[in-house]
Amino acid sequence: MSTTMANAATVERKWYVIDAAGKPLGKTATLAADLLRGKLKTTYTPHVDCGDFVIVINAEQAVLTGKKLEQKYYYRHSGWIGGLKATNYKDLMAKRPELAMELAVKGMLQKNKLGSAQLTRLKVFRGSEHIHTAQKPEAWDR
Repeated sequence: MSTTMANAATVERKWYVIDAAGKPLGKTATLAADLLRGKLKTTYTPHVDCGDFVIVINAEQAVLTGKKLEQKYYYRHSGWIGGLKATNYKDLMAKRPELAMELAVKGMLQKNKLGSAQLTRLKVFRGSEHIHTAQKPEAWDR
């Protein structure tokens, strides 16, 4: 029996829709990261970008469990002295829930060119409408 290794020419990409309404942010991000990496495929190869396209809808209705809304912060730095900016997740989920989902998924991907390429296939939308109906995405229900 031989082992088949995927390469860029043999990868078949599908489009999936994940509904984040009422689900924990981390669980939804984990599922999206697994689909982006291709880990749920039988032809998964770690060094090849063999993942699918993922559309996350209803990002504003994702739930943060426990006291994360008050205690968790998103930090960014301008590069200047004293340029640390901190944003509470309560404010982040109210103003930019797409960014919160993207940051959660980005933290679960590889920190190299492969992870950057996989992150470009993630599409996050605030509401239940998205612009990728022409690609005929399948609803992820497993």
